[in-house]
Amino acid sequence: MEHIYPIFDKMLSRQDKERLLGQRGLMIWFTGLSGSGKSTVAIALERELHKRGLLCRILDGDNIRCGINNNLGFSPADRVENIRRIAEVGKLFVDTGIITIAAFISPNNDLREMAAKIIGKDNFVEVYISTPIEVCEQRDVKGLYAKARRGEIKDFTGVSAPFEAPQSPDLELDTSSLSLEESVNSLLNYILPKIELKK
Repeated sequence: MEHIYPIFDKMLSRQDKERLLGQRGLMIWFTGLSGSGKSTVAIALERELHKRGLLCRILDGDNIRCGINNNLGFSPADRVENIRRIAEVGKLFVDTGIITIAAFISPNNDLREMAAKIIGKDNFVEVYISTPIEVCEQRDVKGLYAKARRGEIKDFTGVSAPFEAPQSPDLELDTSSLSLEESVNSLLNYILPKIELKK
């Protein structure tokens, strides 16, 4: 690490960025099984926050696995590194005052705890999309669960790899019993007070 000189004392602060945007940065971390509704709820939440003039960014498997993490597979070590990189990128967004929405299976408590530590627990909201696996399978338009059950996909979370439900999520939403509107309203009620700048 020699010859690397920190420049943080010369850079604008997080508070400068937040005042510019008129909002506080926050990470909203969705976890849940494939097909539980993470991306659907994340996209709807982003639209509602955008309507309110709030700057957001969604990070999900499609835009991360195809770009910054395109060299990673699905081994246990690669899953850890996938979440670590997502958390580091998320921290940069949050520190810029951006409301960041992450939609990843992140299948165990250790991974989510690591992400929360990197981003900072005060800036991290864990949302568990607790839709039952039977409903997730019914919704599976890509047929991933069927392939996993036939052994064509190994280490598939919920079938051949475990999923640990969060022990104490900030919010739990079951999209088999809540409408999309109800899910988003619950999120807004929880999030909006956290992103308001204190006068």
